[in-house]
Amino acid sequence: MSRQAQAAVLFLIGTALLHAGLTNLYLRYVKAGLQPLLLLSGGVLILAALATAWYEWRRARAEKAQAAAHAEAAHTDAAHTEAHAETEGQGHGGHVHREPRISWLLLLPLFALILVAPPALGSYSAVRTGTAIQQPYGLEKLPADNPLTLGLVDYATRAVYDHGRSLGDRQLKVTGFVALDKSGAPYLVRMALNCCAADAQPVKIALTGKIPPVLQPDTWLLITGTYSAKQTKDPVNNRPIPYFQVTEAKPVPTPKDPYDESWNQ
Repeated sequence: MSRQAQAAVLFLIGTALLHAGLTNLYLRYVKAGLQPLLLLSGGVLILAALATAWYEWRRARAEKAQAAAHAEAAHTDAAHTEAHAETEGQGHGGHVHREPRISWLLLLPLFALILVAPPALGSYSAVRTGTAIQQPYGLEKLPADNPLTLGLVDYATRAVYDHGRSLGDRQLKVTGFVALDKSGAPYLVRMALNCCAADAQPVKIALTGKIPPVLQPDTWLLITGTYSAKQTKDPVNNRPIPYFQVTEAKPVPTPKDPYDESWNQ
């Protein structure tokens, strides 16, 4: 590509990053804490594009002035032709080695990023990947709220590794999306991530009690209930999945940030 084309691509990439960073779109790709870096990267790319375009404009003006000077100094047709050829070689060297126009198709993913918001990872990935519950270094003290709103990953961690001691018999509220395994057993799931969606892994809790008679995969539910000491094994990786005793379940909209970032905190 020519310098002007490179500047255009840099500008479009920077614009796409700013668009994603200033909306909730970026949460489909990276964790919320990376928003400042995403905005900074977009701003730097746009400044680089503008600087490249300004440099090319200055260079084009200089070459045009040089070409005019050569034309005035030429005394013969041969000298004029040679000077013109030299100027053409300097100013339009890209014509000899022009990149194929098909390279502009590289911009299509950018427009897809701007115009099409991809869905977050859901039940399809969850049932094909083993639960990623991790043993914590320590557990923070929970507030005395009752009912207590708790992250799904936090509940699963306390249920498995703390055996529910910090949960007791308090009423709990947990949000996640529905996934059904091959046998039809329902799980409530959140995708946990370290950095970005590429490393997202599911954390699952099994449901028992007053479960809705019809559950659709990828439906987001707010469940209310209590800790259950019952556990099962994930059929994918044989790791523990705790149960949750449901007393009420109601559908809720997909949250602004569909991923759970407490996994690595």
